[in-house]
Amino acid sequence: MAEHIGFIGLGLMGRAMASRLLAAGHPVTVLGHKDRSGIEEVAASGAVEALDAASLTASVDIVMLCMGTSAQVEARIFGETGVLTGVKPNQIVIDFGTSLPASTLKIGAALAEKSAIYLDAPLGRTPAHAYDGKLNIMCAGDEGAYTRVKPVLDVLGENVFHLGKLGNGHTIKLINNYFAMTTAISMAEAFALADEAKIARQSLYEVMAAGPNHSGMMQFVRNYATERQIDLAFSAQNAAKDVGYYRQMAKDLGLNSRMSGAANATLAEIVEGGSGDLMVPQIVDWMVENLRRKSS
Repeated sequence: MAEHIGFIGLGLMGRAMASRLLAAGHPVTVLGHKDRSGIEEVAASGAVEALDAASLTASVDIVMLCMGTSAQVEARIFGETGVLTGVKPNQIVIDFGTSLPASTLKIGAALAEKSAIYLDAPLGRTPAHAYDGKLNIMCAGDEGAYTRVKPVLDVLGENVFHLGKLGNGHTIKLINNYFAMTTAISMAEAFALADEAKIARQSLYEVMAAGPNHSGMMQFVRNYATERQIDLAFSAQNAAKDVGYYRQMAKDLGLNSRMSGAANATLAEIVEGGSGDLMVPQIVDWMVENLRRKSS
């Protein structure tokens, strides 16, 4: 029989993943938050709602979490009625969010004391890809556990990687997102400066894209800058969180990240100014409005 999945976190990505699992024939028990729309969507497809994380964990084979921050994940793991209370020996718990590696290792150690296994498996691509089982999944942790859950991960992902020891998935995802967001913000500023210099955005893009600067992230920003088309539905608020986590990860390793400083400061300025809901490609507009203004 198909594994019974417990799914915690039904934002846009989580509900898409739970829907995909249901469509593949997996029984799914879910736990949401204040927003009931995710619960209602997956319940309509056959999901059952749990009272709390402990009872969900006790009733399923595999526990999956897809949440926004490490603090939220830890609350669901360590809370009074959390996953740790209901976990069983040899049970696998998977974090699909983008979390701090130090938090991941702490949770992994706590679950290991209960003879359970933790995997970190952050995601690439969008909720639309999740509905179609086309995610990129960066899984790390015990290789035997990975082998056990690989058939389920294959339901969700087109490209599923095993990246070694626990925490490697979150580490690689944060490096990836730091680089991506730094690239996007740099391109947004380049377009804004071109405007001031009376250079057509498309002309700038064509020259830059003809050389080694060309990338998918540059393309996302260009598509909005020249056609008002949003291909990357990722907010400045989320970008700020991920770059902040990257900097914290570097600090935890005893390192001084120089290159992330400008991206971090710019994203903080955007969020603190009330524009955190902007999608990353729309930072072009923010740059046009603020390039002449000195940062606070």
